[in-house]
Amino acid sequence: MAIKYFITSTGTGIGKTYVTTALIRLARSKNMSVAAYKPVISGFDKQEIAGSDTGEILAALGEAPTEENVARVSPWRFAAPLAPNMAARAEGKTLDCDAILSLSLSALQENADLVLIEGVGGVMVPLDDKKTVLDWIVAAGAPVVLVVGDYLGTISHTLTAVEALRARGVKIAALVVSESGEATVSFDDTLAEIARWTAPLRVLGLRRDAGGDALAPLLA
Repeated sequence: MAIKYFITSTGTGIGKTYVTTALIRLARSKNMSVAAYKPVISGFDKQEIAGSDTGEILAALGEAPTEENVARVSPWRFAAPLAPNMAARAEGKTLDCDAILSLSLSALQENADLVLIEGVGGVMVPLDDKKTVLDWIVAAGAPVVLVVGDYLGTISHTLTAVEALRARGVKIAALVVSESGEATVSFDDTLAEIARWTAPLRVLGLRRDAGGDALAPLLA
C-alpha cells in the first residue's frame, strides 16, 4: 500500500524541500518507487533551475531538470518571491485552485510506494483571494508532515499551525523539527519542548547534513 504525505510548514524557508528531498533519497535507498510534486512555486528563476526547490526535488528523484520534468513537478511557477496569490497577480494571473486540487488527487493515485506533495509557504498562505494552503490540504485528504523550525518563536508558530490543522480535521502524520544552523536555542531543547506541547503527535528531529535516517519512521 502506498505511503502518501502532504508536506507543509509553519512558513517559508523552514525546510519543506529539505524534508521532501531527504524522504525521497531515503525511500530510493530502500528501493522504493517515488512520485513527488511541488505544484506551486514562487520565487522561481528559470535560469537557475538546479538551485530551485523544483530542481532539488528532480535531483533527488534522479531526473534531469528538463523543461518537461520541471513542468510536471511544478506546473504553476512564478518569478516573484511572494505568497502565491501575490506572485500570480504580479504576472497578471490567478491560480486555478480546482486545477491544483485535480493534479494533487491524480498524483495521490499514482502507482508508487511513496507519493509526496509539497505545498508552498506555510499552512495559511493564500493561494487566491479565497483559498489557502490549508483548504488545499483538506481537499487533498493526505496525511500531513508539518515541518517546523528551531528558531526562537517556533513553539508558538508550531502550536498555531497544529491547532489550525486539527480544527479542520487534518491527520498529522508527524512534526519534523528542521535544524536551521542559526538558532539561538538548543536544538534538543526545542525538540523536547515541541514534543511536550504537541503530544501524542510524533515529533522527529532532522539535523542539517545528517542525512534522512531520522525520517525512517515515516516510511514504515
